[in-house]
Amino acid sequence: MRPSRKVLERGLAVGIDIGGTKVLGGIVDVDGTILATCRKSTPGRDVAAVENTLAAVVAELVDSRDIVALGIGAAGWIDGTGSTVMFSPHLAWRNEPLRESLQARLGRPVLVENDANAAAWAESRFGAGTGESRMLCLTLGTGIGGGIVMDGRIERGRFGAAGEFGHMVIVPDGHRCECGNRGCLEQYASGNALGREARELARAGSPMVHEIVRRVDGDVDAITGQVVAEAALDDDPGARNLFADVGAWLGLGLANLAAAYDPGRFVIGGGVSATGELLLEPTRQSFARNLTGRGYRPAAGVVHAQLGPEAGLVGAADLARRAVTDA
Repeated sequence: MRPSRKVLERGLAVGIDIGGTKVLGGIVDVDGTILATCRKSTPGRDVAAVENTLAAVVAELVDSRDIVALGIGAAGWIDGTGSTVMFSPHLAWRNEPLRESLQARLGRPVLVENDANAAAWAESRFGAGTGESRMLCLTLGTGIGGGIVMDGRIERGRFGAAGEFGHMVIVPDGHRCECGNRGCLEQYASGNALGREARELARAGSPMVHEIVRRVDGDVDAITGQVVAEAALDDDPGARNLFADVGAWLGLGLANLAAAYDPGRFVIGGGVSATGELLLEPTRQSFARNLTGRGYRPAAGVVHAQLGPEAGLVGAADLARRAVTDA
């Protein structure tokens, strides 16, 4: 299945980022430049339907192009061989042999990687993490993913489940999380958390979210993290307060991670981070307040990711290419 020398020299790879709501694919060259993209909705929790969607995205992208390999950034825990999705909180994968299935179906080398690991790799290689040897990346979207890049490699852990920062328990007996635990970080610092908090305030009749409720024509159930983010970017005080709360929780999480990993830089990406400094400034303040040994140690920088929603597919493509060309 190894590509020809001519195909390897061109170095084009397909990267696909599978999230809780979308499948985003792209053709990526050796410099991390995206040459073409394709996006489809994630078909719920049906395993076969998700695989069919992946195949459809690949077919639409590849057409007549010569492709080195296919990289999948999957929202879940991936085994150490890059072949099996052991568990996905937001999809139906449970010990799913995704690489084997897709290689047989598509006839090309496939690498499966955690989606946040793939995004972290892309930021390290081509984005906000360049020049930093020890970097942690957190992606704030429907949930929270994380990736660890240390000295030019992804740290996956002994069993492939490292970097699941969103599932650190920070509030014992707190909000129930889809992973099965209570009080996980993503229940307080994600897009889902933003929407939930705004809906609870709206149902309580709080004037703090009047503008947010107006944006959905009074339909409280229609309030999402995206709606809150749009209101915050339009200078709505209530929405900005909600972002300050998210930043406070996120900063606490970063302080705990700094105690464990001591990175030189935190890169914050994902849809929730699109508000930029509205999120990052309260995050930095909380990080500084909670950092162990504060005032007597260097503190990691907290910066905004540069590659946007395409980071996952860029990283997946680059990792898949390297797996083939370094073999």
